[in-house]
Amino acid sequence: MFLELLSQLYRLILGLFAFLVPIYLAWDFVWPKLGEHLRQRTKHLNQDYEQHIGFFHPFCNAAGGGERVLWAAIKATQEQYPKAACIVYTGDIALSGVESFAGEWRDAEAEQELIAKKKEIILTKVEENFNISLDRPSIHFKFLTTRNWLLASGYPYFTLLGQSLGSLRVAYDALSEYVPDVFIDTMGYSFVTAFARLLFPNMPIGAYVHYPTISTDMLSSLDEGSDHGLNAGTGKGIRGWVKRKYWHLFAQMYGWMGGQIDVVMTNSSWTKAHIQSLWSPSRSRSGRTSAIGVVFPPVSVEEIENAIEISEASEREREQVLLYIAQFRPEKNHELILNAFAQLLQPPDAGKRGFSLDPKLVLIGSIRDDNDEDAQRVHQLRRLAEKLKLVDQVEFVCNASWRQILQRLGRSTIGVNGMWNEHFGIGVVEYQAGGLICVVNDSGGPKIDIVVDFEGSSTGWFSGTKGFCIY
Repeated sequence: MFLELLSQLYRLILGLFAFLVPIYLAWDFVWPKLGEHLRQRTKHLNQDYEQHIGFFHPFCNAAGGGERVLWAAIKATQEQYPKAACIVYTGDIALSGVESFAGEWRDAEAEQELIAKKKEIILTKVEENFNISLDRPSIHFKFLTTRNWLLASGYPYFTLLGQSLGSLRVAYDALSEYVPDVFIDTMGYSFVTAFARLLFPNMPIGAYVHYPTISTDMLSSLDEGSDHGLNAGTGKGIRGWVKRKYWHLFAQMYGWMGGQIDVVMTNSSWTKAHIQSLWSPSRSRSGRTSAIGVVFPPVSVEEIENAIEISEASEREREQVLLYIAQFRPEKNHELILNAFAQLLQPPDAGKRGFSLDPKLVLIGSIRDDNDEDAQRVHQLRRLAEKLKLVDQVEFVCNASWRQILQRLGRSTIGVNGMWNEHFGIGVVEYQAGGLICVVNDSGGPKIDIVVDFEGSSTGWFSGTKGFCIY
């Protein structure tokens, strides 16, 4: 393992060296020349529109909160700029029900037919999951075959740096496909926007940041005794010292990358505070004076309120169901929810309650196409439920449609959230709109922006990271 660690460290250092040295030597000449070459090579494409706005979102078909932001942004762009084309750079080349790209295309007509089929599948899913209707002719997809460079599974060590350097390969793939007039990153790949700045010094570049790649909270989570996050308490010993130094170095690089973006939007007050602390010094040195703003993610509050009746009569019809809406990702901490639910069913003073309790836990989340990690995670969660003897009390709902989510919101009583430092928490807002009692982690966006006192009264409960047990 130690030799493997050294080998990967060596490769990453070489990759970093290969990235930084050419930047230093060729900032004002070679990179802009390459950018101009790419622009000339792709300028004949999609000339039916006055402007071409590129959205870099390699996982556009994932059906999570970040994807809701993407499609709502495209919807707003279409309404504000009806003569603009929206170019979506995505790696969703393997979709169920349609064959994948393979090798070089020789039949242009067959290629366009396949692209049209994939486009139809993706946009139909957008309508089903988010209830967002789009003008389809003005949306164009550029399918990227290098998305695997972004997957954490490819970097067992130095994952943050590995994925960031890997994103440069994907960025080149995207900009080789088409050079837009405006480039917007809606997933948080700051190395990608910095690379676009190298190639196109005068191109307007924007970013919508859901979650800082690294934060001061992450750095403090390494401290001994910390119980926050996936790396809690791992800063001990030589290995921990190396990790701490590596994270600090990466934070400095991340700050420089953020300084290359013209317009920065964040999804919550929590995210804004961290991005300001990391990016503002570099942005000031680069002469970018536009303020970092907060644009809360779109949530279908009015639709939920119209679809779900909240009255004394309807509340009596609700079931003893705890609902957790979250993508099946490690940071969402489904294990915490399952373990806390097991404690809820078997507390030490269960016989003293004086009332019956027969709750169920429903986990609703999306599984990304062509991502075995998500499916494997659901399998592991199911096994944990079996180990905790919760098979009859826990239900997994994968890739639920918007109609299914509305039905669950209308029947459930409590909405939970288990992620430490959730950047915003669209699901928590949906709980509130649907009339559920919110029980959320005492951190991040849910604490600062959502579950806040209103007219002197609490709008929900907070929990720690050890688990929460309600009875």
